[in-house]
This record gives sequence, C-alpha cells and structure tokens, in this order.
Amino acid sequence: MIRDQFVARITTFARRDTLTYREFKKAIVHAYFVSIWPIAIVNWRLFVERESMEFDVVVVGAGPAGLSEAIKLSQLAQEQEREVSICVVEKGSEVGAHILSGAVLETTALDELLPDWRSMGSPLNTNVTNDVFYYYTSSKSAAKIPNLFLPAPVHNDGNYIVSMGNVCRWLAEQAENMGIEVYPGFAAAELLFNGDGSVKGVATGDMGISAEGEQKDSFLPGMELHAKYTLFAEGCRGHLGKELIAQFGLDEGKDPQHYGIGIKEVWQIKPELHEEGKVIHGLGWPLSESGSSGGAFMYHAENNEVYIGLITDLNYSNPHVSPFEEFQRWKTHPKTAKYLEGAERLAYGARALVKGGLNSLPKMNFPGVLIIGCDAGTLNAVKIKGNHTAMKSGILAAEEVAAALLSETPAADLVGFEQRVADSWLGKELKASRNFAGYMHTFGALLGSAAVWFDQTIMRGNMPFTLRDKQPDHACLKPAASSKKIDYPRPDNVLTFDRLSSVFLSNTNHEEDQPCHLQLTDTAIPIRVNLPTYDEPAQRYCPAGVYEVITDSDGPRFQINAQNCVHCKTCDIKDP
Repeated sequence: MIRDQFVARITTFARRDTLTYREFKKAIVHAYFVSIWPIAIVNWRLFVERESMEFDVVVVGAGPAGLSEAIKLSQLAQEQEREVSICVVEKGSEVGAHILSGAVLETTALDELLPDWRSMGSPLNTNVTNDVFYYYTSSKSAAKIPNLFLPAPVHNDGNYIVSMGNVCRWLAEQAENMGIEVYPGFAAAELLFNGDGSVKGVATGDMGISAEGEQKDSFLPGMELHAKYTLFAEGCRGHLGKELIAQFGLDEGKDPQHYGIGIKEVWQIKPELHEEGKVIHGLGWPLSESGSSGGAFMYHAENNEVYIGLITDLNYSNPHVSPFEEFQRWKTHPKTAKYLEGAERLAYGARALVKGGLNSLPKMNFPGVLIIGCDAGTLNAVKIKGNHTAMKSGILAAEEVAAALLSETPAADLVGFEQRVADSWLGKELKASRNFAGYMHTFGALLGSAAVWFDQTIMRGNMPFTLRDKQPDHACLKPAASSKKIDYPRPDNVLTFDRLSSVFLSNTNHEEDQPCHLQLTDTAIPIRVNLPTYDEPAQRYCPAGVYEVITDSDGPRFQINAQNCVHCKTCDIKDP
C-alpha cells in the first residue's frame, strides 16, 4: 500500500515520461511528506518526532509578495554564481487557490522583476481602456465624476485587468523553472525559535487530526522547515505574521491597523453587454445610508467575464450592517444591474484587506525574519491597489536577504530593510498616501474624498501634517439600541443570493472530521455581552454564515458553522 502511494505520488508529479533532477527531487520530497511518514507512524506512533529540512530561505505564502521575493533572490544568487536554497510553502491546495480573483494590476514591480513578461506567456491580456467613477446618490441614481476631479493616483492608464490567481500561478511556474521549491497544500502553523530568540523557521501543521483532537489513521506530523531567514508573506492578517507583531511589539508607536472586507463575484455576461477593458469604481449608496464607508467596483475582463465587488470599511459603527447584504443591494443599482441582465454567476469569495498604510505599518524586521506585502500592510489605499506594492516589498526583501547571505558575516536582524523600503518608490507611495485613512474615517466618504483629491492632486501627497487614526476598527461599534435597524430584502436568486449558495461557489472545502479552526477566547462573550449590547454582529459581518444565534428551549446559544468559513479574517478583526 505505502509503496503504491509512493509510486503514485511520483507519477502524478512527473506528468510526463522523464524527470529532470529538480523534478525528481521535488517528487521525492513531496512523496516523503505524504507517503513515507505513515510507515514510521504506524510502527512508532508513540515515538514520532517531527523531521526537519534546512534551507537558506523559507517563504511563507505563495502570493505576489512571496513569489516575487523568491524569484528576485534566485536572480541575484545566479548573478553572483552562488547557490541559495529557497522553499515557498503555501496553505492553499494549489498556488492561487486563496487569491481572490479579479484586480486591476499596475505593472511597475512586474516590469522590474521580469522585464520580458509580455513574451513569457503571462496572463495579463486585458488593458484598461475605459475608466469610470460614480458617486451613487441613491438606489436609482448616480453621478459620474469627471476625471479632472479624481485624485491623480486613481487613474488606471497603462494598467491591466487580471485574475491574480492566474498571475500567481504563472509566477510560481517562473519560480519553479528557476529551481525554487514551491509546496502548495502545506500551511505554516507554528513559529520556531533559536536559543538566542531569533526565528529559526516554521513548522507545518499536523494532518489527520480528528475534530476531538485525536490522531486518525491518516495522521501525518508536521515538518520543521529551518532557514537562515524566514519571510512572512501570508497576506492580510496573516496568522504567524500577526503573532510575531503582537508577541514582540513590532507595532509599538504605530496607529492601529485598519481594514476593509471585500466581497467579490465573477459573472459571465452577454457579449453585447461586455466592454472588455472597462473599469468602474464607485462610492456612496448603499453604504452611505448607514453612515459607513467603502467602495464598489466592476472590471470587464476577457472572455465576457466581469469581476464585481463591494469593499466595506470595517470601522463601521452600526452593528446591524451586513457587508454581504450591502453588496447584494449594490448589484440592484441600475448602473450595475444593466450589465448583469441574463448573466451567470460563476464564483464568489470574500477577503479582508489591509488599508492603514504607512501610519499603521509595523516594524518589518526581526532577527531571522522579514514581514512583507499585506502581512505587513503595504497596500496603497488611494490607488485601491496592493499587488504592485506587495511585489515591490518582496523584491526589496530579496535584495536585503541577498546582501546578507552573500556577505562573510550575515546578520540575523536585517535592520536595513526598513530604510531600503523608505528609499524606494514603494516608500514614497506609502508616504504620499499616509493620510487617506485619516481623511475617510474623520470626514466620511464625500468630504473625505474631496480632502484626498486636494492632498493627492494639488499637494501631490506632500501635506505638511500627518493625520492619525488611533481608534481600532472593532472599537467603532455603537450599541444596537442606539443604531438604526436595517431590514435587508430577501434574495431574488437572479441578481441577489443568500450566503449558503454563495459559499458553494467559493470552492472552499473543509474535512468533516477535523478540528474547528475558529476558537473563541471566551465562549460566554457572544451571548453574555455581544447579543444584548450589539445584537451579536457576527451574525451579519461574516459573509459566509459561519456564526448564528440559535434560540431553543434553553434560551439563545452561539453556533459556529466552521465548515462554511471562507477565511476572510473579518471575525478576527471586528471582534478580536
């Protein structure tokens, strides 16, 4: 049985008659992960110890930041004719599985990383040809904002409409072609430390654990990945990045990080309604009715597909707000609904995004560690873009790591990284956009947008002050009794849908018999505190129907439907 599994793993991995040495090595490692360990476990279940592998660099997360770091570091090593071992681990079942599709990509960082990307089969096929911005004044009307009155960084000239899942898969292919080891399906679950307190690496999670926490017959222990440097590129609110920041006070003296929840869908629309290359953004209704802020988008991609979504800032104060239902309402606006007539909904997803900017950016280095991309918070909120900044942070991290690895006495703490970021165009972008969150959270969508326009267009981001926003998003909720209740309409199953049918389209899978990954610090708080004070907002802020308050003969109880979770991180932000 074990031998058959081993052979099957290698055969699946090869996918052709012959293997290169690198492919054979990767097949062996992959088979070792999932097929060989059971031999030891069956015979020595009481004596299992985690195995370890050594690398120069381990990258946690195969998103735009992590893959850019790996590729750039490999390039720099090749230029110096030095061998640097790089391992990228990705929790998704495949690279791109946890990247929410649909974005407008600025290619500045990609041009630096892979200048010949146009001739390398990259999935950047749709130039932005038309850029429209609306202020939705009501459920029926909207005012088109002339480009003259849009902040300069918002314009999308030269950008591309892409599926970032496809872009990351393509980047992973480039990385593997350079000899970089990329392992999807292995989540980094634990930080490992050296005796001097520096980070030694990470351990992947144990597999085959039952819901009761017991080892099943399929149990596989995690693997320790040791490295001279470990780079965390997990995306917004990354598990281990968050742990590092909190444990070592890397955010001391910074503003609290600020977030939004982005809910997206992919639709295939009628060819006669499709305008390939058109980008639509908007502010106002429906969020304005509850005094909330955020924005909507529609991107006309290739193959008659459109990517649509609504971002709700998570500093909203009305606990009756449901970001999911607000998105459903936005789809009924005539400016949106006209494109979706007779269309088919293909996919659904939700992710939190980090938008605090420079004022909330933590210290990005720690002995043995760099934190990059949205794990740190490099998104440019004015541009409504974070992929190009994440990629640039990865490139800069690679330069810093390469300088250390190629020196005679590599330092554990890469203290020069923050200055390297500050001196780059990434640092300049973040500095110029530093007041965005302060404007929008202080003055609201309309006046805040006017302030952003003056700051960015007239002053070019060089205002003589820095506007702080010291209130965490979760502290903005007001009691339910003093907030206007919102009665959302029932879904029509044409334009609007319920949560469960949407989760079905998210391709999120959880084993039935596995531990619940959603753990409450205090199981009594939802019913004892949140329900009477805030009408338990988890019922509404979760875009997947994970949290419910069930009332039966014993009174109300809090129920967690963990199998529905789409890993958006909203609950960890709005109710930490």
